[in-house]
Amino acid sequence: MKTSEINLRDPFVLLHDGKYYMYGTRGYECWTDQAHGLDVYISEDLENWSEPVTVFSRTPDFKYTMNYWAPEVHEYRGRFYMFVSFKAQNVCRGTSILVSDRPDGRFVPYSDGNITPPDWECLDGTLYVSPDGTPYMVFCHEWKQTVNGEICAMQLTFDLKAAAGKPELLFHAADAEWVTQPAERYVTDGPFIYHLGNDDLVMIWSSFGSLGYAVGMAKAKDGHILEGWTQQKEPLFSQNGGHGMIFKAKDGRIMLALHSPNESLQERPVFLELEEKEQGLRLKGVRGLQRD
Repeated sequence: MKTSEINLRDPFVLLHDGKYYMYGTRGYECWTDQAHGLDVYISEDLENWSEPVTVFSRTPDFKYTMNYWAPEVHEYRGRFYMFVSFKAQNVCRGTSILVSDRPDGRFVPYSDGNITPPDWECLDGTLYVSPDGTPYMVFCHEWKQTVNGEICAMQLTFDLKAAAGKPELLFHAADAEWVTQPAERYVTDGPFIYHLGNDDLVMIWSSFGSLGYAVGMAKAKDGHILEGWTQQKEPLFSQNGGHGMIFKAKDGRIMLALHSPNESLQERPVFLELEEKEQGLRLKGVRGLQRD
């Protein structure tokens, strides 16, 4: 399959042993009241991909039945951990952790269900491991409950099996000047943490701006995840695409993966090259989306 043929939301790319593994939300199941599984696509060049390989299938005893959203796979201590959002009728959406011994293997439940607070509507958990080795899950507390969407961080146990502390608020959606207010709600989606070469810590995340779904960027004070975040004034990507993540290609290029357009059944993975600047990241060769 070509990249342009894959209907996928929230693409997440893992480079492992010379191959790219891409996970994401099935476009055709995203907004339905029933979800059945998750896939991986495998490539050597970010353009030609395998057919989807199923890496998780719902079993009759699995309690979450809908919104299998935004799977991310992180290699940690020799195994592969999938952070993925799940929901069921009358059960709050949250993030669970699955595990496999291979990036294209069958993932099985690892945490005891969703580990975000059970009475919070949450989504898009991502793993961040601090320089001292402490694991955190960064996630969104949804606008459906908070009106002004939140991004929070919660320390995990070192085996990634459970929460090791309470969520701490990092910022609200409306803290960013570029975020607009559709239907009286401020959205937070898709946080992803990235260390710059100068050890600055940045986060990309998504909301809605003047041109539609977009990716913004924030920088942590003193490079520490819990020390306060400053928002860039303009989005990193603003043109009807979002839920991004950052990875390094085989040749060392810094790449932004996102889906665009943000329209049901039309979503496709998009890969854009980034470059580091003094104030963070910007799209390489593109002017006007983020100032130096």
